[in-house]
Amino acid sequence: MTRVRSALLLVLLAVCPRAEAQQAPPRIGPIVADVHLVFPNFPNDSQQLADSHGIPAVTDLPGLGRGIDIAAQLYVFKLRSITFGVGGNLMIGTSHFSPLTPGPGQVAVGIAVSERYTSFAPQVSINFGNGDGWSYLSGGIGTSTWSLVPDGAVAGPADQEALKVINYGGGARWFKKKHVGFSFDVRFYAINPGTPFGSSLGSPRTRLLVMGAGVSLK
Repeated sequence: MTRVRSALLLVLLAVCPRAEAQQAPPRIGPIVADVHLVFPNFPNDSQQLADSHGIPAVTDLPGLGRGIDIAAQLYVFKLRSITFGVGGNLMIGTSHFSPLTPGPGQVAVGIAVSERYTSFAPQVSINFGNGDGWSYLSGGIGTSTWSLVPDGAVAGPADQEALKVINYGGGARWFKKKHVGFSFDVRFYAINPGTPFGSSLGSPRTRLLVMGAGVSLK
């Protein structure tokens, strides 16, 4: 009897780890929120963009900026290996150009300009993986504003106009802890052209690249 009990104990010890290893990985979701530090690559070579906002020279456009992206997804159902989600994101990016301080007897070239881009859009996503880590593709259609204002000046109509924008891209999330993980995102913002105001052309149709990384919470 003792030998039988010992044998059964050995079997249980051998089976239990295997049972744990065979447990299904956690499902994606149900809700995830992202907070990312982002780097929007604002164009700094478009004369039409400068003219549409009353910027004297294309060399005054600020270029690469930084900002924040806040997003959330609700994962509604799974079809085979794909999990579908709905949500939205808010992205705010800023940049600033300051002319070089002139030396003695020199004149400053250019003017200081502040740039700000804000976009909000609902999104849908398709996700691949499990709750410990997954990649995704997502996109949405929303509205945005794009301002380029010389320091000390008043924002004009082009700086306050609502512009239609389509954003699309993808990224990935990893959860080493149950509720906190790391994530990154690469996204394009296809911005509609702006309306001409006065004698100026509207801002051009633009595709803005925004890359970012940060934390995910579930």
